[in-house]
Amino acid sequence: MARAVGASARPMTPEERKVILASSLGTVFEWYDFYLYGSLAAVIGAKFFGMYDETTRNIFALLAFAAGFLVRPLGALVFGRLGDLVGRKYTFLITILIMGASTFIVGILPTSDQIGFLAPIILIVLRMLQGLALGGEYGGAATYVAEHAPNGRRGFYTSFIQITATAGLFLSLLVILSTRSILGEAVFAEWGWRVPFLLSIVLLGVSVWIRMQMQESPAFKKMKEEGTGSKAPISEAFGQWKNAKIALFALLGLVMGQAVVWYTGQFYALFFLGTVLKVDGFTTNMLIAWSLLLGSGGFVLFGWLSDKVGRKPIILGGCLIAAVTYFPLFHAISQNANPALTRAHETIVTTVAVDRSTCSFQFNPTGTAKFTQPCDIAKAALARLSVNYSVENAPGQRDAVVRVGTHEVTTAQPNFAQALAAAVTEAGYPAASNPTVIKMSSAFDIFNARALTLVGILTLLVIYVTMVYGPIAAALVELFPTRIRYTSMSLPYHIGNGWFGGLMPATAFAIIAQTGDVYSGLWYPVIIAAATVVIGALMIPETKDRDIFADDAGGAVRHRAPHALEPESSLP
Repeated sequence: MARAVGASARPMTPEERKVILASSLGTVFEWYDFYLYGSLAAVIGAKFFGMYDETTRNIFALLAFAAGFLVRPLGALVFGRLGDLVGRKYTFLITILIMGASTFIVGILPTSDQIGFLAPIILIVLRMLQGLALGGEYGGAATYVAEHAPNGRRGFYTSFIQITATAGLFLSLLVILSTRSILGEAVFAEWGWRVPFLLSIVLLGVSVWIRMQMQESPAFKKMKEEGTGSKAPISEAFGQWKNAKIALFALLGLVMGQAVVWYTGQFYALFFLGTVLKVDGFTTNMLIAWSLLLGSGGFVLFGWLSDKVGRKPIILGGCLIAAVTYFPLFHAISQNANPALTRAHETIVTTVAVDRSTCSFQFNPTGTAKFTQPCDIAKAALARLSVNYSVENAPGQRDAVVRVGTHEVTTAQPNFAQALAAAVTEAGYPAASNPTVIKMSSAFDIFNARALTLVGILTLLVIYVTMVYGPIAAALVELFPTRIRYTSMSLPYHIGNGWFGGLMPATAFAIIAQTGDVYSGLWYPVIIAAATVVIGALMIPETKDRDIFADDAGGAVRHRAPHALEPESSLP
């Protein structure tokens, strides 16, 4: 189909720039708010779950963090329905008010030492409110921008929304590191952790002021004027198979793969460096921050490119490249970040002799499950120590016997965890303080071969993120009609990112503990990304030339925007 002349050639108008700024800036702040908790979970756990022992405290801190992810699809339904009924502008104005207020209240919330059990209860409620708000924010911002964008440039316009998650993460890291540096660790642990949460009130005020200046989207106003809006967006979107199957294909053929690539390139890389490779927190955050800074321009690049070559080739291509290259890239990260640990993986043989029938798959997304069998205790302890091992079946043997090189430890002996850690070190595994671990002394301490190599690899992972994430908003918007667009695109997006993406760390740890290979957690994103390539190639149509102003849901008079394109055939 021929592209309308001038559709992609005319410059962005001042009003369109304002729309993008309002939507993107507000969404940056929303993600900033959401990531603060993730970055400060350990500190918050000590402050709000202090009445429990350390293990239980950590469990509840993880549970509170998980709650924010788990309720995101509910937020997508609640605010998606509201957005399709009353409008995009007012709905995502509500979401940012809820998000910002919840975050600010965390900054002034009394701790468990002051108000007892009420502190953790209020904290979890606030986390759930944040998750609900975030569930409605993204769909509103993406829909609002897309419905202001001219045909032929939606990928480029909505790509600015896609930068916001990475920018929010970067901003939260920057504020936390700056606050720690200025106040010192002791003061930060005492009360300085509140400062990043309190600063969100300034960001909230700016966002609300900008959004109050905006008008409703032209597509929504046109739909309201013609009386073609949906009276029951949720039942129309998901209660009718002709619409529900599109949301299902969008989840499995686009968002599922995008989510795991996104979380692998940013969060799992952070987890792998810190938890598996034992790199200190400052160095880990600085390496990730540099990669985000260098790679984030790819969001706009690939959004723009998707207007030229299509959404599918970019998104599915990113999933495919990621699936093929993750294992060699993470091996390269290990070799440069902690070469002594990498050598130990290659040379030291570790086995666990135990009755295999007593072993569990230690999937624990909320941190509340208990794994008490000797096999599970031994495998989890080895996984936490980043030791590669294999399991030898010993039928009838209840206690697990761990052999690390020539050293042997059994779960029956007292202080098993300490004895195992000592045996691992004596066998040749490096201590956490070994001098081969990469360590940065300042934010600009990257001009050496190993640091530059790591930044380069991590930047490549971020570029994969930009490939799959840059065009995703345009792709989702173009799949659904105006009357149910907010609702329809929000649910698959948040199931994909909140569940498939958000559960990645727990799933990866369970796979590592199950297999005894510190790299095996990568099978989770590799398999899901590969599945998305297959499903997306077969079931998702190319939508870059669709006219989203054409209401194909009710036979309404079609609204033709300047340079609008004829709609393509309907979805399968």
